[in-house]
Amino acid sequence: MARAATASEPVQDTRERILVAALQAFSEMGFDGASTRAIAERAGVTLGLLQYHFGGKQKLWRAAVDRAFEQMRSGIVAVLDDASITDERERMRRVLREHVHFVARRPEFVRLMHDEGKRKGPRMRWLVDRHTRPLFERLAQTIEGLQARGALPADIAPIHFVYILIGATDLIFHQSEECKRIAGFDPHSDAAADAHVRAIEHLLFGPRRA
Repeated sequence: MARAATASEPVQDTRERILVAALQAFSEMGFDGASTRAIAERAGVTLGLLQYHFGGKQKLWRAAVDRAFEQMRSGIVAVLDDASITDERERMRRVLREHVHFVARRPEFVRLMHDEGKRKGPRMRWLVDRHTRPLFERLAQTIEGLQARGALPADIAPIHFVYILIGATDLIFHQSEECKRIAGFDPHSDAAADAHVRAIEHLLFGPRRA
């Protein structure tokens, strides 16, 4: 169990530990299976303190998802907005690298997204409207730019590219225990994540030019 919160601990640190514990619990047990009491115990805080900061389970779930998306999006959007990158193929390479290293460090994010994305309900709709659709629209612009230059097939809709890339980037981390059993290495390591990025880049764009 995580260390208990103390009176001298900054409020932001306490909130952060609760959000980390919440994302882990929701990814492992699902929304229905994870209780606020279990999350509070995992975070090392009282149930009352958790409720003081976040209210009920629904608000806590949304706050944990917001935090994860903010961390993931910050790196990707920085690349998408970087005016110094003039080659859209290089921009997509960097987006891939940012995303792969994020999910390698945050496998709980992948598990939660896979679980919620298959469920028809209010949480999925909230996720799409608040997070995934706006991010898809940004990525679609880069994909369409590559298609216009002939770097990607023009007759494939961006949504298909995005889901192909999600499968290619995320699955090895979603099923990391299977990967360890098959290949004998941990895909979450920095070296394995780098190798995974290179493999995706090669399949998508071919070898890098010297």
